[in-house]
Amino acid sequence: MSHEAIRIDVRSTAAGAACPGCGSESTRVHSSYLRFPADVPSGGRLVVLRLQVRRFFCPESSCARRTFVEQMPGLTRRHRRWTERLRSTLAAVGLALAGRAGARMAQAFGVPISRSAVLRLLDALPEPEVPAPRVVGVDEYATRKGRVYGTVLVDVEIRRPVDLLPDREASSLAAWLAKRPGIEVICRDRAPFFAEGATAGAPQATQVADRWHLWHNLGEAAERAVAHHRQCLRVLVPDREGKADELAPSEEKADSPWRSERFANRVRARHATVHALLEAGHSRRSIGRQLNMTHRTVKSLADAAKPEDLFRGQWLSTTPEF
Repeated sequence: MSHEAIRIDVRSTAAGAACPGCGSESTRVHSSYLRFPADVPSGGRLVVLRLQVRRFFCPESSCARRTFVEQMPGLTRRHRRWTERLRSTLAAVGLALAGRAGARMAQAFGVPISRSAVLRLLDALPEPEVPAPRVVGVDEYATRKGRVYGTVLVDVEIRRPVDLLPDREASSLAAWLAKRPGIEVICRDRAPFFAEGATAGAPQATQVADRWHLWHNLGEAAERAVAHHRQCLRVLVPDREGKADELAPSEEKADSPWRSERFANRVRARHATVHALLEAGHSRRSIGRQLNMTHRTVKSLADAAKPEDLFRGQWLSTTPEF
């Protein structure tokens, strides 16, 4: 024992060992040597086992292994420098914290390890057994937003993801669902490829719209309706101060139908630029790239015969023109 580590001498008391190749029991010793596997720290100090292991001759002449080294079940593994107990502890730390944070935590309780070694431990773990889901949520995820999308499948009852598909094609979803006939409910958004895949892969399942998309679409519809009828709301709700909002003289003109002349001038300029590029033979997609505009903005500017057609609701002046 030292101030930095605790060393424990260990040896096996068994008379022989079983060959890992053919399973034959052997008691004929070829040689022995020392191994030093690290164990779980104790009292803040690293525990190292000074383990004497024996190499045996295999009694079966037909076995491909001429000799083999004894292993202690639950303690050692072939070509490993940690005990099974320390290995499982480091794997649990890696599952909770991943590579960098897991390595820092392991060093905090006395086990030096790199983040790459933590990740290798995680890769070596067997895949967990996932029970067949009964209610599945289907949605898309982006690996490169706007360009590359995949499909995520979630067990709605336990609220855990169960699989990731590399694309969002109806055929991929249908093939995944066809392998799981126990699915009873599919919760999805209104994307047509998800509807086709769910119908083809699980015709027995009930398809429902997920709550988030229902509330999101309802909120967008309400927002558009309120924006469209904003002037009606201004008439119904009286001004608490007893006067209508007034604009600064520099931003208002007597003959302008818009509340902000500066904003109106900017839209007039953009409208003129888009129409000039259209007349020059540029496509709408090309105009959007040149002017850094979205397709919807270019479409609204291009479809408007004059700038006055672009303004409704809150941008109109509250004073009617005669």
